[in-house]
Amino acid sequence: MRSILPCVGCANCCRSKSSFCRHAASEDAMTPAISIGLGGIAGWRVLQRTEARQIEITAKDAMIQRATGYFRENLTASTTAEDLVGDYRMLQVALGAHGLDGDLANKAFIRKVLESDLGDRSSLVNRLGDKRYLKLAQQFQTRDKAATREDMTQAYIQQQFQKRVGQSDESYRLALNARNELQTFATRASSDRTMWFEVLGNKPLRRVFEGAFGFSPSMGGLSVDRQVEEFTKASERVLGSSSFAKLGTAETVDKLITRFLALSQAQTNTGSNRYSAALSLLTR
Repeated sequence: MRSILPCVGCANCCRSKSSFCRHAASEDAMTPAISIGLGGIAGWRVLQRTEARQIEITAKDAMIQRATGYFRENLTASTTAEDLVGDYRMLQVALGAHGLDGDLANKAFIRKVLESDLGDRSSLVNRLGDKRYLKLAQQFQTRDKAATREDMTQAYIQQQFQKRVGQSDESYRLALNARNELQTFATRASSDRTMWFEVLGNKPLRRVFEGAFGFSPSMGGLSVDRQVEEFTKASERVLGSSSFAKLGTAETVDKLITRFLALSQAQTNTGSNRYSAALSLLTR
């Protein structure tokens, strides 16, 4: 069962369990990986320089063009939630655009998400800790389907690019996702506390913060209020602020990701000298 928040101030069970989908697994096997050739911070800098070109190449991939072309042609104002979940090719793009590929087999659940009352705080989609579901429902329910088609297909291409990067180095995929997520957080009117709850519920984003702060996954065993307290204190200490208006700036995002990648690289290496070398990068 997925975790549902009883209210905006509680995120005890923010993490959703991913379902295994044989279709998705077979497609991943066919997806060409993007290899940078370097690891850690050095590879991240190369990835940043080549990202625009790599996304352009990804968008031109025949498999992705077929998927996005089909989605553009078939998502219309008359498309219902039942229609969408009943069409695997459309659902693949809609979920893939939000990084929710693991839910391809969970059609009944996704239909409930898409049909949720956005204005009712007690509705399913508003009680889910992972707000990617809310974004999915918001986009689907908008009357401007032309905008939805464009937004979802572009997001799908971006997610496919990230997936291909992740096949070579999962830490880079997490870093790309965190950068994009935090840029949107910085423009929102929600309280910082509310957005910290969302970080706890967004597993990929949470992993970057945990890694950068040196937190163990066992942190999840604490009460949610205590987790928020620990994350905000660590953010103040490591990043200089716990406000997402500051955390979403290019400078702070880079600081977060640099620290995350340096510590991730240190954990994959052996020997204290390598660990010290990685840590030294953080002070430069």
